Amino acid sequence: MADPFSDTAQDGAGRLVAEQLPGDNAAPVSVGELALKLKRIVEGEFGHVRLRGEISGYKRVASGHAYLSLKDDSAVIDGVIWKGQVSGLAFQPQDGVEVIATGRITTYPGRSKYQIIIERMELAGEGALMALLEKLKAKLAGEGLFDVRAKKLLPFLPRVIGVVTSPTGAVIRDILHRLEDRCPTHVLVWPVKVQGDGAAAEVAGAIRGFDAIAPGGPVPRPDLIIVARGGGSIEDLWAFNEEAVVRAVAGCSIPLISAVGHETDTTLVDFAADLRAPTPTAAAEMAVPVLADLRLALDGYGQRTERCARRHHERARERLEALVRVIPRRDALLGPQRQRADDLGARLDRGLERRVTLARGVLDRSAGALRLSVLERQLAASHDRLTRTWRLVESLSHKSVLARGYAYVSARPSGVVVGSAAGARGSGAVTLHFRDGPVDARLERPGGKAYEKASPDQPSLL
Repeated sequence: MADPFSDTAQDGAGRLVAEQLPGDNAAPVSVGELALKLKRIVEGEFGHVRLRGEISGYKRVASGHAYLSLKDDSAVIDGVIWKGQVSGLAFQPQDGVEVIATGRITTYPGRSKYQIIIERMELAGEGALMALLEKLKAKLAGEGLFDVRAKKLLPFLPRVIGVVTSPTGAVIRDILHRLEDRCPTHVLVWPVKVQGDGAAAEVAGAIRGFDAIAPGGPVPRPDLIIVARGGGSIEDLWAFNEEAVVRAVAGCSIPLISAVGHETDTTLVDFAADLRAPTPTAAAEMAVPVLADLRLALDGYGQRTERCARRHHERARERLEALVRVIPRRDALLGPQRQRADDLGARLDRGLERRVTLARGVLDRSAGALRLSVLERQLAASHDRLTRTWRLVESLSHKSVLARGYAYVSARPSGVVVGSAAGARGSGAVTLHFRDGPVDARLERPGGKAYEKASPDQPSLL
Protein backbone atom coordinates (compact mmCIF):
# COMPACT_ATOMS: atom_id res chain seq x y z
CA MET A 1 0.00 0.00 0.00
CA ALA A 2 1.45 3.37 -1.05
CA ASP A 3 2.26 5.90 1.59
CA PRO A 4 -0.22 8.77 1.19
CA PHE A 5 2.38 11.21 2.50
CA SER A 6 5.08 10.24 0.02
CA ASP A 7 5.91 12.34 -3.04
CA THR A 8 4.98 9.50 -5.36
CA ALA A 9 1.47 9.10 -3.94
CA GLN A 10 0.79 12.82 -4.33
CA ASP A 11 1.54 12.74 -8.06
CA GLY A 12 -0.84 9.81 -8.80
CA ALA A 13 -4.58 8.97 -8.53
CA GLY A 14 -4.44 8.34 -4.86
CA ARG A 15 -4.41 11.98 -3.85
CA LEU A 16 -6.06 12.76 -0.59
CA VAL A 17 -7.10 16.29 -1.55
CA ALA A 18 -8.43 17.08 -5.06
CA GLU A 19 -6.23 19.43 -7.08
CA GLN A 20 -6.18 20.63 -10.66
CA LEU A 21 -3.79 18.40 -12.60
CA PRO A 22 -2.03 19.31 -15.82
CA GLY A 23 -4.29 18.50 -18.78
CA ASP A 24 -7.41 18.19 -16.63
CA ASN A 25 -9.85 20.63 -18.31
CA ALA A 26 -13.16 19.20 -16.86
CA ALA A 27 -14.48 21.18 -13.93
CA PRO A 28 -16.29 19.07 -11.30
CA VAL A 29 -20.14 19.21 -11.32
CA SER A 30 -22.66 18.23 -8.64
CA VAL A 31 -24.91 15.19 -8.88
CA GLY A 32 -27.92 17.44 -9.18
CA GLU A 33 -26.34 19.35 -12.04
CA LEU A 34 -25.58 16.11 -13.85
CA ALA A 35 -29.14 14.86 -13.30
CA LEU A 36 -30.51 18.13 -14.64
CA LYS A 37 -28.30 17.94 -17.74
CA LEU A 38 -29.35 14.35 -18.35
CA LYS A 39 -33.00 15.31 -17.93
CA ARG A 40 -32.62 18.08 -20.53
CA ILE A 41 -30.87 15.80 -22.97
CA VAL A 42 -33.39 12.98 -22.62
CA GLU A 43 -36.42 15.24 -22.85
CA GLY A 44 -34.88 17.11 -25.79
CA GLU A 45 -34.14 13.91 -27.67
CA PHE A 46 -37.36 12.05 -26.80
CA GLY A 47 -39.90 14.83 -26.42
CA HIS A 48 -42.77 12.70 -27.74
CA VAL A 49 -42.78 8.91 -28.18
CA ARG A 50 -45.23 6.03 -28.65
CA LEU A 51 -44.32 2.80 -26.88
CA ARG A 52 -45.81 -0.63 -27.38
CA GLY A 53 -45.59 -2.95 -24.42
CA GLU A 54 -47.36 -5.07 -21.85
CA ILE A 55 -48.68 -3.49 -18.65
CA SER A 56 -47.05 -4.75 -15.48
CA GLY A 57 -47.48 -3.71 -11.84
CA TYR A 58 -50.34 -1.28 -12.47
CA LYS A 59 -51.23 0.60 -9.27
CA ARG A 60 -53.36 3.65 -8.57
CA VAL A 61 -52.45 5.51 -5.40
CA ALA A 62 -54.52 7.65 -3.05
CA SER A 63 -53.60 10.86 -4.86
CA GLY A 64 -55.34 9.57 -7.99
CA HIS A 65 -52.13 9.10 -10.02
CA ALA A 66 -51.29 5.70 -11.52
CA TYR A 67 -47.89 3.96 -11.73
CA LEU A 68 -47.01 1.03 -13.96
CA SER A 69 -44.30 -0.55 -16.06
CA LEU A 70 -44.28 -1.28 -19.79
CA LYS A 71 -42.23 -4.29 -20.83
CA ASP A 72 -41.41 -6.49 -23.79
CA ASP A 73 -39.07 -9.42 -24.23
CA SER A 74 -35.90 -7.39 -23.81
CA ALA A 75 -36.53 -4.30 -21.65
CA VAL A 76 -38.80 -2.55 -19.18
CA ILE A 77 -39.58 1.11 -18.55
CA ASP A 78 -41.48 2.74 -15.70
CA GLY A 79 -44.46 4.90 -16.47
CA VAL A 80 -46.64 7.47 -14.74
CA ILE A 81 -50.19 8.55 -15.58
CA TRP A 82 -51.28 11.70 -13.82
CA LYS A 83 -54.73 11.90 -12.22
CA GLY A 84 -56.29 13.95 -15.01
CA GLN A 85 -55.24 11.47 -17.70
CA VAL A 86 -56.30 8.40 -15.69
CA SER A 87 -59.95 9.51 -15.64
CA GLY A 88 -59.86 10.06 -19.39
CA LEU A 89 -58.72 6.54 -20.32
CA ALA A 90 -61.18 4.57 -22.44
CA PHE A 91 -60.57 1.33 -20.52
CA GLN A 92 -59.44 0.13 -17.12
CA PRO A 93 -55.72 -0.81 -17.32
CA GLN A 94 -54.86 -4.30 -16.14
CA ASP A 95 -51.66 -6.28 -15.87
CA GLY A 96 -50.83 -8.44 -18.88
CA VAL A 97 -52.68 -6.27 -21.41
CA GLU A 98 -50.66 -5.04 -24.40
CA VAL A 99 -51.07 -1.32 -25.02
CA ILE A 100 -49.65 1.55 -27.01
CA ALA A 101 -48.72 4.43 -24.71
CA THR A 102 -48.16 7.94 -26.00
CA GLY A 103 -46.20 10.41 -23.90
CA ARG A 104 -42.82 11.94 -23.23
CA ILE A 105 -39.63 10.46 -21.79
CA THR A 106 -38.18 12.13 -18.74
CA THR A 107 -35.92 11.27 -15.85
CA TYR A 108 -36.55 10.95 -12.13
CA PRO A 109 -33.36 12.22 -10.44
CA GLY A 110 -34.49 10.96 -7.06
CA ARG A 111 -33.87 7.38 -8.22
CA SER A 112 -31.55 7.95 -11.14
CA LYS A 113 -33.91 6.40 -13.69
CA TYR A 114 -35.80 7.39 -16.75
CA GLN A 115 -39.58 6.95 -17.23
CA ILE A 116 -42.41 7.83 -19.55
CA ILE A 117 -45.13 10.30 -18.61
CA ILE A 118 -48.15 8.74 -20.34
CA GLU A 119 -50.63 11.17 -21.81
CA ARG A 120 -52.72 8.71 -23.82
CA MET A 121 -52.98 4.94 -23.84
CA GLU A 122 -54.86 2.58 -26.15
CA LEU A 123 -55.04 -1.16 -26.49
CA ALA A 124 -52.57 -2.55 -29.01
CA GLY A 125 -55.07 -3.99 -31.46
CA GLU A 126 -58.26 -6.02 -31.23
CA GLY A 127 -56.41 -8.99 -29.80
CA ALA A 128 -55.38 -6.99 -26.77
CA LEU A 129 -58.94 -5.71 -26.43
CA MET A 130 -60.30 -9.24 -26.44
CA ALA A 131 -57.71 -10.32 -23.89
CA LEU A 132 -58.78 -7.48 -21.60
CA LEU A 133 -62.41 -8.45 -22.13
CA GLU A 134 -61.77 -12.07 -21.20
CA LYS A 135 -59.87 -11.11 -18.06
CA LEU A 136 -62.66 -8.82 -16.90
CA LYS A 137 -65.27 -11.44 -17.74
CA ALA A 138 -63.46 -14.07 -15.68
CA LYS A 139 -63.11 -11.67 -12.76
CA LEU A 140 -66.79 -10.69 -12.68
CA ALA A 141 -67.95 -14.26 -13.22
CA GLY A 142 -65.85 -15.32 -10.26
CA GLU A 143 -67.75 -12.80 -8.12
CA GLY A 144 -71.08 -14.35 -9.16
CA LEU A 145 -72.35 -11.41 -11.22
CA PHE A 146 -73.34 -13.75 -14.08
CA ASP A 147 -74.98 -16.43 -11.90
CA VAL A 148 -78.07 -17.80 -13.64
CA ARG A 149 -79.75 -18.45 -10.28
CA ALA A 150 -79.79 -14.72 -9.57
CA LYS A 151 -81.79 -13.88 -12.71
CA LYS A 152 -85.19 -12.24 -12.11
CA LEU A 153 -88.35 -13.14 -14.01
CA LEU A 154 -89.78 -10.48 -16.29
CA PRO A 155 -93.26 -9.12 -15.47
CA PHE A 156 -95.95 -10.44 -17.80
CA LEU A 157 -97.53 -7.05 -18.50
CA PRO A 158 -95.36 -4.14 -17.23
CA ARG A 159 -97.21 -0.88 -16.70
CA VAL A 160 -94.05 1.27 -16.98
CA ILE A 161 -90.90 0.46 -18.98
CA GLY A 162 -87.66 2.38 -18.49
CA VAL A 163 -85.33 2.62 -21.51
CA VAL A 164 -81.65 3.55 -21.19
CA THR A 165 -80.38 4.62 -24.61
CA SER A 166 -79.54 7.56 -26.82
CA PRO A 167 -82.58 9.82 -27.30
CA THR A 168 -81.68 10.67 -30.92
CA GLY A 169 -80.85 7.30 -32.49
CA ALA A 170 -83.04 4.87 -34.38
CA VAL A 171 -83.02 2.50 -31.39
CA ILE A 172 -85.54 4.42 -29.28
CA ARG A 173 -87.81 4.91 -32.30
CA ASP A 174 -87.75 1.19 -33.05
CA ILE A 175 -88.56 0.32 -29.44
CA LEU A 176 -91.42 2.81 -29.19
CA HIS A 177 -92.85 1.75 -32.55
CA ARG A 178 -92.74 -1.93 -31.62
CA LEU A 179 -94.34 -1.33 -28.23
CA GLU A 180 -97.10 0.70 -29.87
CA ASP A 181 -97.81 -2.13 -32.34
CA ARG A 182 -97.86 -4.88 -29.71
CA CYS A 183 -99.19 -3.32 -26.50
CA PRO A 184 -99.11 0.45 -25.84
CA THR A 185 -97.23 0.99 -22.59
CA HIS A 186 -96.00 3.98 -20.59
CA VAL A 187 -92.29 4.45 -21.40
CA LEU A 188 -89.66 6.48 -19.49
CA VAL A 189 -86.49 7.29 -21.47
CA TRP A 190 -83.25 8.08 -19.63
CA PRO A 191 -81.04 9.72 -22.30
CA VAL A 192 -77.36 8.70 -22.22
CA LYS A 193 -74.31 8.56 -24.43
CA VAL A 194 -73.85 5.05 -25.78
CA GLN A 195 -70.17 5.33 -26.81
CA GLY A 196 -67.15 7.49 -26.23
CA ASP A 197 -65.80 9.23 -23.17
CA GLY A 198 -68.21 9.22 -20.23
CA ALA A 199 -70.66 6.78 -21.84
CA ALA A 200 -70.11 4.04 -19.28
CA ALA A 201 -70.63 6.42 -16.35
CA GLU A 202 -73.87 7.77 -17.84
CA VAL A 203 -75.28 4.30 -18.54
CA ALA A 204 -74.43 3.06 -15.05
CA GLY A 205 -75.90 6.21 -13.50
CA ALA A 206 -79.12 5.82 -15.49
CA ILE A 207 -79.61 2.23 -14.34
CA ARG A 208 -79.00 3.18 -10.71
CA GLY A 209 -81.31 6.19 -11.15
CA PHE A 210 -84.22 4.06 -12.36
CA ASP A 211 -83.61 1.63 -9.50
CA ALA A 212 -83.66 4.48 -6.96
CA ILE A 213 -87.14 5.74 -7.94
CA ALA A 214 -89.48 5.15 -5.01
CA PRO A 215 -92.85 3.49 -5.66
CA GLY A 216 -95.82 5.83 -5.47
CA GLY A 217 -93.79 8.99 -6.13
CA PRO A 218 -94.37 11.71 -8.73
CA VAL A 219 -92.27 9.74 -11.23
CA PRO A 220 -93.56 6.18 -11.73
CA ARG A 221 -91.09 3.42 -10.92
CA PRO A 222 -90.41 1.16 -13.93
CA ASP A 223 -91.52 -2.46 -13.77
CA LEU A 224 -88.91 -3.34 -16.44
CA ILE A 225 -85.70 -1.72 -17.79
CA ILE A 226 -84.31 -2.05 -21.32
CA VAL A 227 -80.66 -1.09 -21.91
CA ALA A 228 -80.33 -0.66 -25.68
CA ARG A 229 -77.85 0.39 -28.36
CA GLY A 230 -77.46 -0.27 -32.07
CA GLY A 231 -74.75 -2.40 -33.62
CA GLY A 232 -71.11 -1.46 -33.99
CA SER A 233 -67.54 -2.60 -33.56
CA ILE A 234 -66.16 -3.90 -30.31
CA GLU A 235 -64.69 -0.47 -29.69
CA ASP A 236 -68.09 1.18 -30.24
CA LEU A 237 -69.76 -1.20 -27.80
CA TRP A 238 -66.98 -1.07 -25.23
CA ALA A 239 -68.92 1.12 -22.79
CA PHE A 240 -71.20 -1.88 -22.16
CA ASN A 241 -68.17 -3.97 -21.20
CA GLU A 242 -67.04 -1.53 -18.51
CA GLU A 243 -67.01 -2.89 -14.98
CA ALA A 244 -69.13 -0.03 -13.60
CA VAL A 245 -71.94 -0.74 -16.07
CA VAL A 246 -71.85 -4.49 -15.48
CA ARG A 247 -72.04 -4.02 -11.71
CA ALA A 248 -74.94 -1.58 -12.06
CA VAL A 249 -76.87 -4.11 -14.19
CA ALA A 250 -76.16 -7.00 -11.82
CA GLY A 251 -77.14 -4.94 -8.77
CA CYS A 252 -80.40 -3.58 -10.21
CA SER A 253 -83.50 -4.78 -8.35
CA ILE A 254 -85.75 -4.17 -11.37
CA PRO A 255 -85.81 -6.89 -14.08
CA LEU A 256 -83.55 -5.78 -16.94
CA ILE A 257 -83.25 -6.72 -20.61
CA SER A 258 -79.95 -6.15 -22.44
CA ALA A 259 -80.39 -5.16 -26.10
CA VAL A 260 -76.89 -4.00 -27.11
CA GLY A 261 -75.79 -4.38 -30.72
CA HIS A 262 -76.97 -6.96 -33.21
CA GLU A 263 -77.49 -10.66 -32.68
CA THR A 264 -73.81 -11.48 -33.25
CA ASP A 265 -72.58 -8.78 -30.84
CA THR A 266 -71.90 -9.82 -27.26
CA THR A 267 -71.03 -7.61 -24.30
CA LEU A 268 -70.56 -8.31 -20.61
CA VAL A 269 -73.85 -6.55 -19.92
CA ASP A 270 -75.58 -9.43 -21.73
CA PHE A 271 -74.25 -11.88 -19.13
CA ALA A 272 -75.28 -9.72 -16.16
CA ALA A 273 -78.78 -8.87 -17.43
CA ASP A 274 -81.83 -10.94 -16.56
CA LEU A 275 -82.50 -11.52 -20.26
CA ARG A 276 -80.57 -10.82 -23.46
CA ALA A 277 -82.35 -9.68 -26.61
CA PRO A 278 -80.67 -10.03 -30.01
CA THR A 279 -81.84 -6.54 -31.07
CA PRO A 280 -83.60 -3.56 -29.48
CA THR A 281 -86.74 -4.42 -31.46
CA ALA A 282 -86.65 -7.95 -30.09
CA ALA A 283 -86.31 -6.49 -26.58
CA ALA A 284 -89.58 -4.62 -27.07
CA GLU A 285 -91.21 -7.86 -28.22
CA MET A 286 -89.94 -9.68 -25.14
CA ALA A 287 -91.07 -6.89 -22.83
CA VAL A 288 -94.81 -7.00 -23.59
CA PRO A 289 -97.27 -9.47 -25.06
CA VAL A 290 -99.36 -8.73 -28.16
CA LEU A 291 -102.49 -6.91 -27.06
CA ALA A 292 -104.56 -8.42 -29.86
CA ASP A 293 -103.46 -11.90 -28.79
CA LEU A 294 -104.41 -11.09 -25.22
CA ARG A 295 -107.85 -9.92 -26.28
CA LEU A 296 -108.29 -12.99 -28.46
CA ALA A 297 -107.22 -15.22 -25.58
CA LEU A 298 -109.61 -13.44 -23.21
CA ASP A 299 -112.44 -13.83 -25.72
CA GLY A 300 -111.61 -17.52 -25.99
CA TYR A 301 -111.58 -17.89 -22.23
CA GLY A 302 -114.93 -16.09 -22.05
CA GLN A 303 -116.48 -18.39 -24.63
CA ARG A 304 -115.07 -21.45 -22.90
CA THR A 305 -116.44 -20.21 -19.58
CA GLU A 306 -119.85 -19.62 -21.11
CA ARG A 307 -119.89 -23.07 -22.71
CA CYS A 308 -118.83 -24.71 -19.47
CA ALA A 309 -121.52 -22.83 -17.54
CA ARG A 310 -124.19 -23.78 -20.09
CA ARG A 311 -123.10 -27.42 -20.05
CA HIS A 312 -123.08 -27.46 -16.27
CA HIS A 313 -126.58 -25.96 -16.22
CA GLU A 314 -127.88 -28.53 -18.68
CA ARG A 315 -126.41 -31.42 -16.71
CA ALA A 316 -127.85 -30.07 -13.49
CA ARG A 317 -131.28 -29.80 -15.08
CA GLU A 318 -131.04 -33.37 -16.33
CA ARG A 319 -130.12 -34.60 -12.86
CA LEU A 320 -133.03 -32.62 -11.36
CA GLU A 321 -135.52 -34.09 -13.82
CA ALA A 322 -134.23 -37.59 -13.07
CA LEU A 323 -134.63 -36.99 -9.34
CA VAL A 324 -138.15 -35.64 -9.84
CA ARG A 325 -139.13 -38.83 -11.57
CA VAL A 326 -138.01 -41.06 -8.70
CA ILE A 327 -139.29 -38.87 -5.86
CA PRO A 328 -142.75 -40.12 -4.58
CA ARG A 329 -145.84 -37.91 -4.87
CA ARG A 330 -146.64 -35.51 -2.10
CA ASP A 331 -149.78 -37.24 -0.86
CA ALA A 332 -148.05 -40.62 -0.83
CA LEU A 333 -145.08 -39.13 0.94
CA LEU A 334 -147.06 -37.11 3.52
CA GLY A 335 -150.13 -39.42 4.05
CA PRO A 336 -148.66 -41.57 6.85
CA GLN A 337 -147.34 -38.51 8.60
CA ARG A 338 -150.75 -36.80 8.45
CA GLN A 339 -152.47 -39.86 9.92
CA ARG A 340 -149.88 -40.12 12.63
CA ALA A 341 -150.40 -36.43 13.41
CA ASP A 342 -154.17 -37.01 13.80
CA ASP A 343 -153.57 -39.96 16.15
CA LEU A 344 -151.15 -37.95 18.21
CA GLY A 345 -153.65 -35.08 18.39
CA ALA A 346 -156.39 -37.35 19.75
CA ARG A 347 -154.01 -38.90 22.25
CA LEU A 348 -152.94 -35.43 23.25
CA ASP A 349 -156.50 -34.36 24.10
CA ARG A 350 -157.06 -37.43 26.29
CA GLY A 351 -153.70 -37.01 27.88
CA LEU A 352 -154.42 -33.38 28.68
CA GLU A 353 -157.73 -34.25 30.37
CA ARG A 354 -156.10 -36.96 32.45
CA ARG A 355 -153.27 -34.69 33.28
CA VAL A 356 -155.65 -31.91 34.41
CA THR A 357 -157.55 -34.37 36.65
CA LEU A 358 -154.37 -35.59 38.25
CA ALA A 359 -153.15 -32.04 38.69
CA ARG A 360 -156.44 -30.98 40.34
CA GLY A 361 -156.13 -33.84 42.87
CA VAL A 362 -152.59 -32.92 43.63
CA LEU A 363 -153.67 -29.30 44.01
CA ASP A 364 -156.44 -30.18 46.44
CA ARG A 365 -154.13 -32.30 48.56
CA SER A 366 -151.55 -29.59 48.50
CA ALA A 367 -154.10 -26.93 49.50
CA GLY A 368 -155.27 -29.04 52.52
CA ALA A 369 -151.75 -29.69 53.59
CA LEU A 370 -150.98 -26.05 53.13
CA ARG A 371 -153.92 -24.95 55.33
CA LEU A 372 -152.94 -27.43 58.08
CA SER A 373 -149.40 -26.27 57.91
CA VAL A 374 -150.52 -22.64 58.24
CA LEU A 375 -152.65 -23.45 61.33
CA GLU A 376 -149.80 -25.38 62.90
CA ARG A 377 -147.46 -22.47 62.31
CA GLN A 378 -150.01 -20.02 63.80
CA LEU A 379 -150.54 -22.23 66.90
CA ALA A 380 -146.83 -22.61 67.38
CA ALA A 381 -146.37 -18.85 67.14
CA SER A 382 -149.19 -18.24 69.68
CA HIS A 383 -147.75 -20.84 72.02
CA ASP A 384 -144.37 -19.12 71.80
CA ARG A 385 -145.92 -15.73 72.62
CA LEU A 386 -147.90 -17.18 75.53
CA THR A 387 -144.81 -18.89 76.90
CA ARG A 388 -142.83 -15.68 76.73
CA THR A 389 -145.66 -13.73 78.40
CA TRP A 390 -145.99 -16.29 81.22
CA ARG A 391 -142.28 -16.18 81.82
CA LEU A 392 -142.51 -12.39 82.05
CA VAL A 393 -145.44 -12.70 84.53
CA GLU A 394 -143.54 -15.19 86.63
CA SER A 395 -140.51 -12.93 86.66
CA LEU A 396 -142.71 -10.06 87.94
CA SER A 397 -144.59 -12.22 90.58
CA HIS A 398 -143.98 -11.58 94.34
CA LYS A 399 -143.09 -15.24 94.69
CA SER A 400 -140.01 -14.61 92.60
CA VAL A 401 -139.14 -11.75 94.90
CA LEU A 402 -139.70 -13.93 97.99
CA ALA A 403 -137.55 -16.63 96.44
CA ARG A 404 -134.66 -14.15 96.42
CA GLY A 405 -134.90 -13.75 100.30
CA TYR A 406 -137.46 -10.97 100.60
CA ALA A 407 -140.77 -11.00 102.61
CA TYR A 408 -143.95 -8.90 102.66
CA VAL A 409 -146.06 -7.79 105.67
CA SER A 410 -149.84 -8.00 106.14
CA ALA A 411 -152.01 -6.68 108.97
CA ARG A 412 -153.64 -9.22 111.21
CA PRO A 413 -156.30 -10.34 111.13
CA SER A 414 -157.47 -8.35 108.10
CA GLY A 415 -154.67 -9.68 105.86
CA VAL A 416 -154.23 -6.29 104.20
CA VAL A 417 -150.74 -5.83 102.89
CA VAL A 418 -148.79 -3.27 104.85
CA GLY A 419 -146.48 -1.19 102.69
CA SER A 420 -145.03 1.23 105.26
CA ALA A 421 -143.70 1.33 108.83
CA ALA A 422 -146.52 3.62 110.02
CA GLY A 423 -149.12 1.16 108.76
CA ALA A 424 -147.36 -1.68 110.54
CA ARG A 425 -147.30 0.29 113.83
CA GLY A 426 -150.94 1.11 113.41
CA SER A 427 -151.81 -2.58 112.97
CA GLY A 428 -150.00 -3.78 116.04
CA ALA A 429 -150.12 -7.44 115.01
CA VAL A 430 -148.81 -8.41 111.59
CA THR A 431 -147.99 -11.51 109.62
CA LEU A 432 -144.63 -11.88 107.81
CA HIS A 433 -144.94 -13.82 104.62
CA PHE A 434 -141.80 -15.70 103.52
CA ARG A 435 -141.17 -18.01 100.60
CA ASP A 436 -141.84 -21.10 102.60
CA GLY A 437 -144.80 -19.76 104.69
CA PRO A 438 -146.19 -16.98 106.99
CA VAL A 439 -145.00 -16.03 110.51
CA ASP A 440 -147.17 -13.99 112.95
CA ALA A 441 -145.50 -11.10 114.77
CA ARG A 442 -146.42 -8.32 117.27
CA LEU A 443 -144.83 -4.91 117.15
CA GLU A 444 -143.53 -3.20 120.33
CA ARG A 445 -142.41 0.31 121.18
CA PRO A 446 -138.96 1.00 122.44
CA GLY A 447 -138.96 0.06 126.14
CA GLY A 448 -141.16 -3.04 125.63
CA LYS A 449 -144.68 -1.44 125.43
CA ALA A 450 -146.84 -2.71 122.56
CA TYR A 451 -148.27 -0.52 119.88
CA GLU A 452 -151.95 0.09 120.21
CA LYS A 453 -154.19 -0.87 117.36
CA ALA A 454 -155.38 2.10 115.39
CA SER A 455 -159.01 3.11 115.72
CA PRO A 456 -161.27 2.22 112.85
CA ASP A 457 -161.64 5.90 112.09
CA GLN A 458 -157.96 6.25 111.53
CA PRO A 459 -157.23 6.28 107.78
CA SER A 460 -155.13 3.50 106.47
CA LEU A 461 -151.79 4.37 105.06
CA LEU A 462 -152.07 1.69 102.42
